[in-house]
Amino acid sequence: MPEIVFETERLVLRTIGEGDAAEQDRLLNTPTVMEHLGGVKELHEIEAKHSKSMQLHSREGFSFLFMIEKATGEMVGTCGIKRVDNAHAPNQGDHEIGWLVREDRWRRGYAGEAMLSVIDWAFGRVDAPHVVALTSEANVGSWKLMEKLGMERRKDLDFVDPDFPEKDNPVIQYSLTKQQWEQRT
Repeated sequence: MPEIVFETERLVLRTIGEGDAAEQDRLLNTPTVMEHLGGVKELHEIEAKHSKSMQLHSREGFSFLFMIEKATGEMVGTCGIKRVDNAHAPNQGDHEIGWLVREDRWRRGYAGEAMLSVIDWAFGRVDAPHVVALTSEANVGSWKLMEKLGMERRKDLDFVDPDFPEKDNPVIQYSLTKQQWEQRT
């Protein structure tokens, strides 16, 4: 059964549960939302990611979470912390933060609101020394939020992922240390 990890002003952030893959497939797995993430996924791929996330949460106490809009009770996205696990990344095992918001909720500030709490979680209960976030130069909204969160571009961590289209390569990374976060807040 999913558990509430924390709440923000407008969101409940809860763990992913057994039956959540279909909801993610319906609301987030669209060509527009998945444009810079390798495209639309098969349901079994979403189920595998959910299983991995649930195992990570059980083992390490962090994972990706569902973002539930308080006003409607609807799932509006996912966000959270995982380990960098891309085989091509030079920093496998680092704490990676990320988010995904359904298209009809874009430009409402949900990703930023959720990520402020996720970063607090990463540097608080999780005790991560630093966090990274991955994107592509083509995903302007993503890296602009990373910069707004105080993250710094790390060209030394760029890598090519052959599973992504040319427009989304190289994969670029931003990072933020616990000390930088504490000085910012």
